[in-house]
Amino acid sequence: MKEGIHPEYFPQAVVVCACGNRFNVGSTKNEIRVEICSNCHPFFTGSEKFIDTEGRVERFQRRSSFKVEPKPKKIESTKELERPKSLREMLSQLEKE
Repeated sequence: MKEGIHPEYFPQAVVVCACGNRFNVGSTKNEIRVEICSNCHPFFTGSEKFIDTEGRVERFQRRSSFKVEPKPKKIESTKELERPKSLREMLSQLEKE
């Protein structure tokens, strides 16, 4: 490695989250401030949390708050209900006739 061209490395750099969690990592900065960490991220906690400073999430939820009605079920014809479902059923119907 060339001397004098690399930034200083801090093996015990402190990461500070907005939730108050602190942990150490190796970095070229002595202190790193983040908004979300593994302690408060919804993927790891299983809870919903929206970080929205401009109201985009609420606006999206208002726009998309329509109800989707389920599709009506298809009515099967009586011929399909009477039709044998397997070869064994087919043979048993032939024996009855």
